[in-house]
Amino acid sequence: MPEPAVLVLASSERAPGCARRFLGERFREMEIADDYAGRIVVTELVTNSYKHVGFGHIVVRIFREERSGLVRIEVWDQGVGLPVVRPADDQAVSGRGLPLVSALVQEWGVRPLLEEGKVVWVRYAP
Repeated sequence: MPEPAVLVLASSERAPGCARRFLGERFREMEIADDYAGRIVVTELVTNSYKHVGFGHIVVRIFREERSGLVRIEVWDQGVGLPVVRPADDQAVSGRGLPLVSALVQEWGVRPLLEEGKVVWVRYAP
């Protein structure tokens, strides 16, 4: 199996755009024509890292799982807080991203890291 593509980003407002471009390049390498949902997912996960953690590096890994054929997107950050899907609130100005991600993917979750931080991952069929 090929090594996962890895991108290391500074935690900044430029990070989501860099992650989208990276995903597009990686999908072309994997010969996946439709990257629309993937761009939404990676944007949301990287934006959450930037906005809710705000320090350290953000690491993005993208690869196709050999057994399932699903694409896996992982976003690592140094924050200890875990993402929470909040109840829908029509008056809120944020909080819609994780429900959107959940609707676009087959599965998602969070894996705390022993050293520090966490990995938020998704698996989906493009």
